[in-house]
Amino acid sequence: MTTPIPQAVVRPLTRAAIFLVVTMNSDVASRAAVRAFCGDLSALLRAVGFRGIEENLSCVMGFGSDAWDQLFGPSRPAELHPFREIQAGSRHAVSTPGDLLFHIRAKRMDLCFELATQIMARLRSAVSPVDEVHGFRYFDDRDLIGFVDGTENPTDEAAIDAALVDLEDAAFAGGSYVIVQKYLHDLAGWNALSTETQERIIGRTKLADIELDDNVKPSSAHNALTTIVEDGKEVKILRDNMPFGYAAQGEFGTYFIGYARSPRTIEQMLVNMFVGRPPGNYDRLLDFSRAVSGNLFFAPSSTFLENVENGEPTAADEPAATTALPTTAPARPAAPPRDGSLGIGSLKGDPLHE
Repeated sequence: MTTPIPQAVVRPLTRAAIFLVVTMNSDVASRAAVRAFCGDLSALLRAVGFRGIEENLSCVMGFGSDAWDQLFGPSRPAELHPFREIQAGSRHAVSTPGDLLFHIRAKRMDLCFELATQIMARLRSAVSPVDEVHGFRYFDDRDLIGFVDGTENPTDEAAIDAALVDLEDAAFAGGSYVIVQKYLHDLAGWNALSTETQERIIGRTKLADIELDDNVKPSSAHNALTTIVEDGKEVKILRDNMPFGYAAQGEFGTYFIGYARSPRTIEQMLVNMFVGRPPGNYDRLLDFSRAVSGNLFFAPSSTFLENVENGEPTAADEPAATTALPTTAPARPAAPPRDGSLGIGSLKGDPLHE
């Protein structure tokens, strides 16, 4: 049995990133071009990365639910489905078009840009661009609202366990579910708040990045609502959010990207934020931040991509129907106990904040 090698999901944080979302054209030639590109991505990455081998260039390629059906046929990840939008009052987690995601990271933006350019040169006749965001690290890993982002990210074996599918869906072991959202911030409104009010909304101190005591932190605090506990244990996700913005246009934002072994974890976080836990006790950060995009992708293992053959799949399922997300996300499938490894050989390897 071949040990599946994951894509570069579990990676050290970098100073620059490009998030590229595209839709796939519906003709046969476009599908064939995307399938052919799957096996070529690693070589393209090596070619560009060799121009700055110390800069940690990487790229994760993800596929939306409908695109998966068109490209790969009926065998599909167990929990892949279209992004489920959530609306509660004025708060709206929107679902937007997106068939393919390229999450490109490096210490330098020029390498990210070169790889994005080469990807689009290969795929331009087969895809249509939806969104391209250039992210950057802001001072000491803060977002544009002034708080450190990613403090509670898991590391090492815990990151592998949080982000990568294992024996619960053995055919797609080594893959990862990816949810992305683009948030725009009302910085003028946010900065008009006192630091103490901001800290109570986030649940951490602004300068020192220390979590507030439970007797001080409101139950609506961002880090309280995005903490998911199952069977007495916190379920983690792996985030690599990036600030972005256009100063002259007054546009300031955070690009949220979360990798998870099951999308249900992030979906429950979003329900808690937008609907509230209990309903109505929502994340007050959403009074100052609004989501303008939303997608769910599956990033299969590098082994899967390398073995995609040219041509059409032998069969295709009907695309999964989009359904409204309930106020409590369904429980994710039970997974077998883990011993700190992926359980598939020798491979070793949180939403806006935490």
